[in-house]
Order: sequence, then structure tokens, then C-alpha cells
Amino acid sequence: MTGTAEGPASDREATDVGPRRILGLAVPALGVLAAEPLYLLLDIAVVGHLGALALAGLAVGGLILAQVSTQLTFLSYGTTARASRLHGAGREREAVAEGVQATWLALGIGAVVVVLVQLFAGPITAVIAGSGDIAAEAEQWLRIAVFGAPLILVAMAGNGWMRGVQNTMRPLRFVLAGQVVSVILCVLLVHGVAGAPRWELAGSAVANVAGQATSAVLFGVALLRARLSLRPRPAVMRAQMVLGRDLILRSLAFQACFLSAAAVASRFGAASVAAHQVVLQLWNLVALTLDSLAIAAQTLVGAALGRSDVRGANRLAWRITRWSAVFATVLALAFAVGAKFIPTLFTGDPDVLDQTSVAWWFFVGIMPVAGIVFALDGVLLGAGDAAFLRTATLACALVGFLPLIWASLAWDWGLAGIWTGLTVFMVLRMVAVLWRAASGRWAVGGSDRQLQEAKG
Repeated sequence: MTGTAEGPASDREATDVGPRRILGLAVPALGVLAAEPLYLLLDIAVVGHLGALALAGLAVGGLILAQVSTQLTFLSYGTTARASRLHGAGREREAVAEGVQATWLALGIGAVVVVLVQLFAGPITAVIAGSGDIAAEAEQWLRIAVFGAPLILVAMAGNGWMRGVQNTMRPLRFVLAGQVVSVILCVLLVHGVAGAPRWELAGSAVANVAGQATSAVLFGVALLRARLSLRPRPAVMRAQMVLGRDLILRSLAFQACFLSAAAVASRFGAASVAAHQVVLQLWNLVALTLDSLAIAAQTLVGAALGRSDVRGANRLAWRITRWSAVFATVLALAFAVGAKFIPTLFTGDPDVLDQTSVAWWFFVGIMPVAGIVFALDGVLLGAGDAAFLRTATLACALVGFLPLIWASLAWDWGLAGIWTGLTVFMVLRMVAVLWRAASGRWAVGGSDRQLQEAKG
């Protein structure tokens, strides 16, 4: 691991990080983060031509699988926080070894997820979808796609340790290889193109698993080539789980919010849930695009604090937050201009397009807020301040998002009520992370800070 984006942190890297360095980390990370949502948008477009029912089934099944993987993002973000501290302190082999242990966790947890989803796929999809037809389509897709869960988690662990050692190009290549496989198989298998079997919605699930397997194998080979011990080390995995505990609870808040939103949207009919899925996937694309700067912040802040450069970490925090806010505003303007055209790329159903227009301006309006929130999330994650993020996210969900989601069902507010809840949620989170960043309590130096629980 050599070169400006891969080697151990130097004194200059810790104290004098400029735009070129930040973008050198953020742009490849953007490719990794955007690859999955872009593929999902293509998946939606391909499946959407089967009709509103298939699209609704993909929406519900895809949401369940996404929430399972989102719940376990500590395998990525937690590993980055730990590895970046070690990298900043010059303890390179220990930083990479974090990836070995995170990969063992990924395989074990992923196997449990497969078993649980196979046992409870029917009841879960029925609770969320409401309609019997939508639930049946979602269950069919989910039972196949869940076999990709361990593979998704292995890729998360791989991204985590590679970001921690400031290597963001290799994960991009690995993820793109998997996406190419998924794209080709999705087009072939959903509609039976070029003599391939026509498996319709099931073909989408098979394509997902094949692409995830490709990426996971590449990450595994990278660890083998590092020539480190592959022996499981329970003490290190327990330490990873300590940081992961708070990130899991934080993810639970997101899971409760977005599963509730999907459940309520499903009660308004197939057109509403399909429209919600289209706008939600675009929102996920924007969020993950903004998160590329957050990943640069996490990696660089973690390395700076690993070398006890608190002042440099503070400068990085505010610099990247300003950049992220400006970038998010530009994105908002682009989606505002494309309000009439962009939704038609995913469906021609007039009812779905009508419902999409309801959520669209909420989606556009919260982008600048998201630019601030995601950047400071990255800063605080890099500092290992997961306990604060856990508490703040849970509080914002309970006060902002969830009450409005369920009020939307009770008073028939439709997608307008659901997206109002998301807007309030984001504004409250912005207030919380701005306060925390300004307080300076997150900036604690030392190479072993990542092994401790963040101080509240």
C-alpha cells in the first residue's frame, strides 16, 4: 500500500490537508457510494416496465434488504473509524488487521441474517406491504436476494478498512466490477433478452446476488494478499462491537423511520408506494453522494486525531462542511430544474408520476440541510463520537419523523405527510450536529481513542 492515497499518514497530511487531498479521497468514495443507488435506479427502471405491481414488490423487498444492511453499517463506518486512528499513528498492519476481523464478523452476522429472513420473509413483507399481491411479489424477490446479505457485509468491511488506510481507489474498482455483473444480468434475466430465461422480478434478485458475490470475492482476495494472520481474534471483534453497538442503535432509528414510511405509503396504494420508492432511491443517491465528502472527513479526521492533531481536525471539520453545503445546494438546483423530466425515466404510469410530484419538492428542499448533516456526521464518526450520534438520531426520530409518519396514516395526508416528517427529521439532526461540532467535545486525540466508548 503505497502512494499518496494509500501510505501511512505523514505529519504534513495530518496538519495541512488541502482540496486536492480531500477530493482524492472523496471522488473515488463517491463512486463506491453512488454505484449501488445508481444500480437500484436501473433495477427500478427495468422492473418498472413489468408494471406497478412488480415495481411495488421490488420497493418493499428492496427496502427490507436495504434496512438489514443499513443496520450493520458499523462494519464499514466503525472499521474506518478504528483503522484510520491506527493509520494516522503509523500502525499500518494493525489498521489492515481490523479488516480481517470485520470480515469474520460480516460472514457470521450475514449467515444469521439469511436464516432469519428465510424464516420470517412472509410475515415481514405482509406487515409492510399490507396488500396480498404486493406482499407476494416482495417475498419472492426477498427470499432470493437475501443470499447476498453476507456478501454485502463483506464488502462493507472491505470498504471500511481500505478507507481507514486512505485507499479509496481499490474499493471503487471492486464495487464497479460487481455492478457491471449485476447490470448485465438484470437486463438479461428480467425480460429474457438475447435468449436468456425470462425470470421477471426473480431475475432482478439473482442479478443482485451475482454482483454482490463478485465484489465480495475481490475484497477477500485483497485481504489474502496483505499476508496477515486470518485467525479470528475475539478480543478485537468485541472491541469492534463496542463501537458498533452505538452505530447499530443509530441505524435502528433510521430503520424504524423508513420502514414506517414504506408501510404507510403502501396503505395509500400501489401508485403511492411506487412513487415513494422512486423518490426515496433518488434521495438515497443524493445522500450517498454527499456522504463521499463525509467519508473523506471521517478518514482524515480520524488520522489527525490519531496523531493528536486536534486543531487540524477542527479545521478539516468546518472546511468539509462548507464544501458539502455548497455542493448540496447545487444538486438541489439541478433536481429542481429536472422536476418534470427525471421521474419519467423510471415510470410512465400517470398515477405514479402524479404521486411522485407530491414528494418531489420536499426532496429538493432538504438537500442543503443534508449537506451539513452528512458532513458533520462524517466528522463525528471519524472522532469515534458514536454515542452522541446514537442519542441525537434516536431523539430526532422520536420527536420529528415518526409522529408525522403515523399522523399521515391517521389523517390521510399521503406522501406529503411522510415527506414532511423526513424534512423535520433532517432539520433537527442539523441542529444537533452543529451544536456538537461547535462544542469541540468530540475532538479527543490519541491512537487508541477508537477502542473506547465515545464520551457523551
